Amino acid sequence: MTDKLDITLNVNGRDYPVRVEPRRTLVDTLRDDCGLTGTHIGCEHGVCGACTVILDGAAVRSCLMFAVQAQDKEIRTVEGLADGRRMHPLQRAFMAHHGLQCGFCTPGFLMLATNALERNPDIGDDELRDVLASNLCRCTGYQNIVKAVQAARDEMRAGK
Repeated sequence: MTDKLDITLNVNGRDYPVRVEPRRTLVDTLRDDCGLTGTHIGCEHGVCGACTVILDGAAVRSCLMFAVQAQDKEIRTVEGLADGRRMHPLQRAFMAHHGLQCGFCTPGFLMLATNALERNPDIGDDELRDVLASNLCRCTGYQNIVKAVQAARDEMRAGK
């Protein structure tokens, strides 16, 4: 039997003290122990990207890492995108450009795109498509996701 460890995760600027087995994944801990169910569990093999979060400034698949690896790091989830009641430009763009259908993949795309735009606000269309190609969507055909991220990029560049 594995002993549980007491750790504290900093998620969206808030500390969450949790008790976890060393083998517990970050995605399971975020959802079950922190109550942050916006991060979705898809393939559990790091392929689909539904579980993407931003960890210390890098987009990561939270199904591929253990919660204990995230201690002392800054974690951002989809719940942290909005500023109070004001949605993030990406969230608004996904709605305006119909970048979602069932919505299952959306949190992962939002976090992946947030990270890409924060790292390179002037990202070109080809590079943006390359980044977004790492996440999977079974509903939209990707065109509207790309349009939404392009629109958010352009809005964020303009400082709106």
